Amino acid sequence: MPVKILMPALSPTMTEGTLAKWLVKEGDTVESGDVIAEIETDKATMEVEAVDEGKIGKILVSEGSEGVAVNEVIALLLEEGEDASALDGADTSSASVGGGDAAPAAEEPKQEASKSEATPAKGQAPAAPVSGGDRVKASPLARRIAANEGVDLGKVEGSGPRGRVVKRDVEAAMSSKPADKAAVSAPAADKPAAAPQAPAASGWNPDLTGLPEYEEIPNSSMRKVIARRLTQSKQQVPHFYLTVDCEIDNLLATRKQLNEKAGEGVKVSVNDFVIRAASIALKRVPAANAVWTDAAILQCKQQDISVAVAIEGGLITPVIRNAGGKGLAEISTEMKALAGKAREGKLKPEEFQGGTFSVSNLGMFGIKEFSAIINPPQGCILAVGAGEQRAVVKDGALAIATVMSCTLSVDHRVVDGAVGAEFMAEFKKLIEDPLSMLL
Repeated sequence: MPVKILMPALSPTMTEGTLAKWLVKEGDTVESGDVIAEIETDKATMEVEAVDEGKIGKILVSEGSEGVAVNEVIALLLEEGEDASALDGADTSSASVGGGDAAPAAEEPKQEASKSEATPAKGQAPAAPVSGGDRVKASPLARRIAANEGVDLGKVEGSGPRGRVVKRDVEAAMSSKPADKAAVSAPAADKPAAAPQAPAASGWNPDLTGLPEYEEIPNSSMRKVIARRLTQSKQQVPHFYLTVDCEIDNLLATRKQLNEKAGEGVKVSVNDFVIRAASIALKRVPAANAVWTDAAILQCKQQDISVAVAIEGGLITPVIRNAGGKGLAEISTEMKALAGKAREGKLKPEEFQGGTFSVSNLGMFGIKEFSAIINPPQGCILAVGAGEQRAVVKDGALAIATVMSCTLSVDHRVVDGAVGAEFMAEFKKLIEDPLSMLL
């Protein structure tokens, strides 16, 4: 019997993904551990390895297919001794069947099908209409959403491969006004230009009347996850903010000396000093290195620093594990490697999941000061601005110093004001006396 190759769950939050690329073709022989495909998740692009050995008998989900649900059958693997005849009648019940080259889905008992069509459950969409003996082509996730929301798939135009209805098509149909729903399946050329609407489930349907001409850029899985998590954080987490101004002239001088003496390939940045200072400050004020749960506050014994990295279509936070136990050179080398993998979409789940404290640095863009949104369940995030020359008062006289403003966003459920202030005092002390970080 052919072995099912399923869409894997590559992160705890993943419910669907995009099959970005097949690295094998039908007829290829694979062994356990061979990389067979690339999957785009809400966080990154990851490689999928074969679990069993055999020959690729049938590819059921084509390259570029979006909204492929976790555990959906994406291909069939022929075991030793099996040939193409074993594919006839193979069970692909969890596969999305679309296009003539896909293996036929296991036929449902006609008696049960007619019964369910005759008495649809309350709140469910009518069964997909039959045209020429074919069911409407739709992904399992799209069918599930349509059933829950009462959307008739027969009136939804599919934008997936070969006209397949995917999640975004159902969401677009849900957001349309009742009077417009009948027009959803009309050819695009016959539709008047209409403003895109956010899915009804998001609760955000702005009035776009009067907008100038625009380009519609569909929200990626990553952008949807960012929107959902940050909205939840801002609505549910009681933020408060603490700002300190740090003089960094000594830090810049120390950095220059270190880079002149460092080995080839090592170039310490200001951000590396920030990560090092934050990790040491967390060691000295462990109550700030905490995570919130409803049952208890988890005070972490290791300083795992999540660092925000801008990538195409969003941002991601690779984690420097045990930053409190690493020197500047090690932090610098590891941060460069993680940032590079992040921008290439090659981070592994263990490289961006977790983290006990976050750092977001926009100083390289000339941003003087900002307040970042907390990344739950973490209790704090440090926002770092640009170092700039400012007038300061020293010993009762005006002077010029390079000053960097840093703002700590704090979850008041986890960290109280006094604890946050104590952390920021330690952080400022370390930044202004960088040699103490080298001890």
